[in-house]
Amino acid sequence: MYPRTINNLIECFKKFPGIGEKTAERLALSCLNMDEETLELFASSLKDSKTKIKKCKKCGNLSEEETCTICKDESRDQNTICVVEESKNIILFEKIGTFNGVYHVLNGLISPLDGINPEDINISSLIKRIKEENIKEVILAVKPTVEGETTALYIRKLLEGTDIVISKIAHGIPMGADMDYIDSLTLEIALSERSQIS
Repeated sequence: MYPRTINNLIECFKKFPGIGEKTAERLALSCLNMDEETLELFASSLKDSKTKIKKCKKCGNLSEEETCTICKDESRDQNTICVVEESKNIILFEKIGTFNGVYHVLNGLISPLDGINPEDINISSLIKRIKEENIKEVILAVKPTVEGETTALYIRKLLEGTDIVISKIAHGIPMGADMDYIDSLTLEIALSERSQIS
C-alpha cells in the first residue's frame, strides 16, 4: 500500500492511453527520484498544455497562438492543402520534410455507426477555406479504413465540378514487408493503386 499522494499519482498516470497499473506505478515512483527543477518543469508543462495550447483558427493544428507556425510560414505552398484526421498526423508529415504545402485538421472521420456525421468534424471550414484561399490541390491523407474512405468520398463529392485537383495518398504494401503476411484488403488496395514504372 502506497501513501495516498502516490496512489493519486498512479491513478493519474493510468488515465494516459496505453498505461497500465505496473507502468503507472513505475512512472509515479520515478517522479520521487526527479530533482526539484525537473519536477517543476514537468508540472508546469502539464498545466500549460491545458491552458496555453489552442487550435489554429485557420487549419485546426495545435498552437500557442491564434495561427500556427505552418500557416504563418509564407515560404510554404499556400495553394496545396493536405487534409488529415488529427494534429499528430501533421507531425508525421513534417518529420519527413518533403511536403511544403499547408494542412487542414478534420478532428475525426465520418462514422455514422459512432454517431459522427459530416457536421461533427471540420469539413465545412475546409470547404470555406478552399473557396476563400484559392486552393489548387487537396491531398486527402486519411487512414485507409471504412471511415477514412467515407470521409474522402464525401469531400470529393463536395468538390465535384470545381477545378481543384483532388488526390489521395497511396496505401499499400510497406517497404520490406513479407508478402506472406499482407492481408487481402491491403493487397487489393496496393494492386488497384499500382503505378507504372516503364
